Amino acid sequence: MDDERPIEEILDTIGDETAREVLAAVSEEPRSAKEVAEFCDLSLPTVYRRIEMLKEHELITSETLVARDGNHYDAFKSNFDATVIRLKEDEYDIRIYRKENLPDRFSSLWDELGR
Repeated sequence: MDDERPIEEILDTIGDETAREVLAAVSEEPRSAKEVAEFCDLSLPTVYRRIEMLKEHELITSETLVARDGNHYDAFKSNFDATVIRLKEDEYDIRIYRKENLPDRFSSLWDELGR
């Protein structure tokens, strides 16, 4: 990963069964916290705790939407395509492949080639 977060924190996050349920729910389509709670049969406070965990590690993102009645709400969606964890020289290496648009992917690739 590009950041320096301890691997244990990330593994704890994706190792949490409830966090994985929430992540799976928002991987299918963007959903509000209430929709996630109903979809996963979880309490709203539990969903919000897991959303915060997942956002902390940039595994999900949110966008503010406007409902038909004019109220605003956040919709959450997955922010990665894949996670690869491997053991390399007695250390774990974790790589999270984030969703990016094509220009961002090209820029990242170009930057990596220049190193």
